[in-house]
Amino acid sequence: MPASDPPLLRFYRGEGPDAEGRFLRDIRAWDARRLEVVHDYIQWLFPLRAPSAFNPNAPLLNDEIVARFRADEALRAELLASFRQMLGFYGFNLRDDQGQPAVALATDAEARQDNWLELGNHNLLRITRILDCLCTLGLRPQAEAFLSALEGIYTDHAHTIGTRTMTFWRNAVNKNSLL
Repeated sequence: MPASDPPLLRFYRGEGPDAEGRFLRDIRAWDARRLEVVHDYIQWLFPLRAPSAFNPNAPLLNDEIVARFRADEALRAELLASFRQMLGFYGFNLRDDQGQPAVALATDAEARQDNWLELGNHNLLRITRILDCLCTLGLRPQAEAFLSALEGIYTDHAHTIGTRTMTFWRNAVNKNSLL
């Protein structure tokens, strides 16, 4: 691809770094602790159309980038790999259920939930971003599967997650229902 491609596309193709000089392959090699303590990568893995309140160097989606992701299977495969990485961080895994994506608790789910399943945790916002991005860039079935798994967690942890957060998660998927 040309060097004139937007930085986000170059990043997702492994041809260019994020604003901090990290390549996608670098972030993919991070352990759970680093995924937790570093806060400026999530906007590169899961970009949105709206600016980030936390990362002024975050890329923004526009119609061209959205169209390129939706048309390019390789870009979507990389996005899916980013999603799998974050699912593992949260204690989930992605599987195939009779040809449809399904998200289920991983064997280490209880330990992984210590990363995010607490009142006001910043990962609750990250999950909203992930759901929104997946829908926008062409991975709606995976976002719906994740939302379904989150609704299952909410059943047992409504007091921790809160109705406001659950509403944000549902809205992230529902607002993109016509895409």
